[in-house]
Amino acid sequence: MTGTSSLDSFAAAKLASLEAQRLRRRLVETDRHGEVAVRRNGRELVSFCCNDYLNLSHHPRVIAAALAATERYGTGSGASRLVTGNHPLFAVLEARLARLKQAEDCVIFGSGYLANLGIVPALAGPGDLILADELSHSCLLAGTRLSGAEAHIFRHNDLAHLEELLAARRAGARHCLILTDGVFSMDGDLAPVHEMAALAKAHDAWFMTDDAHGIGVLGEGRGSSFIGGAKADVPLQMGTLSKAIGSYGGYLCASRPVVDFIRTRARTLIYSTGLPPASVAAAIAALDVIEEEPDYAALPVKKARAFTGALGLPEAESPIVPIVIGDEKATLDASALLEAEGFLVTAIRPPTVPAGTARLRFTFTAAHRDEDIDRLAALVRARILPRRAAE
Repeated sequence: MTGTSSLDSFAAAKLASLEAQRLRRRLVETDRHGEVAVRRNGRELVSFCCNDYLNLSHHPRVIAAALAATERYGTGSGASRLVTGNHPLFAVLEARLARLKQAEDCVIFGSGYLANLGIVPALAGPGDLILADELSHSCLLAGTRLSGAEAHIFRHNDLAHLEELLAARRAGARHCLILTDGVFSMDGDLAPVHEMAALAKAHDAWFMTDDAHGIGVLGEGRGSSFIGGAKADVPLQMGTLSKAIGSYGGYLCASRPVVDFIRTRARTLIYSTGLPPASVAAAIAALDVIEEEPDYAALPVKKARAFTGALGLPEAESPIVPIVIGDEKATLDASALLEAEGFLVTAIRPPTVPAGTARLRFTFTAAHRDEDIDRLAALVRARILPRRAAE
């Protein structure tokens, strides 16, 4: 092949621009060969950037369940769930999740991203109104754009702004859908779900939370809607099976009519091959561990709080602790510094986070050793925080 096509020229120019801004991304081979141990670039590191908060992807019971399901049902589901891909394990997992989330029913999707791309446009369309927190996950915002509904963004966790938008816009819309993360994936803070649920009810709006980072580790494992004991009035509880659950997939827990409607109208369910049996069986076994060992499920937040306490930072609300550095190059340098010291903490840069807020995102798991957390905190205190203050 000779010459350069316009497509290649386009891609090369875009890559060069991203490289100059320190925004180019690269896949780095990482061997997760233990609960928190990884091998990367020929070195052994302790990972503090994984969402496997309960380390269940390496739990013997979870692995055994996945192997047994593969032996029984094969490696793939074979088709869309509505064709022939609805293997018997789906019904078991959906019943377990509905029970955990205190909902009437549940439907499983191929991933959390697919779930939100399917749920939001199935529930809202032209003539409807969607109000979303400005820091909502990309897939909630993408589903909003696909819906064709009138959309407005409210300031992060700002109840007054949300109420202002409801007062100004709700009456002119057929239906209204309010969207937010339960736990915000890049900041680790929580949405005020009880208060938002009350606002939604007062304005006849439908309230949906993405609890990808809450299930398994908050509210005794039930998620962010259950903090404080009593369940918040969240009629649409979405989440994933790929973080604390240690498997793969997404779900929606809701009333039976809503779930039945989603099963028949969500395009990302209808036109996607069902999850492999191993993934579903692994999630079922993970729920067994979470329900049987609530003290274990509480460990990631406890360890995150040990880290924030050692650094004098605000107390962690979840297993996620960000340290915002701002500049992209400085953040990459800080990540490299930690890697040289034996810790894997990935730099998070725009557009994943807003411009000027590049950060180190620390995530804590049940299996992290206290001595590793102490050493990491000492390193951050001595070599990262002073650098951030100087920026």
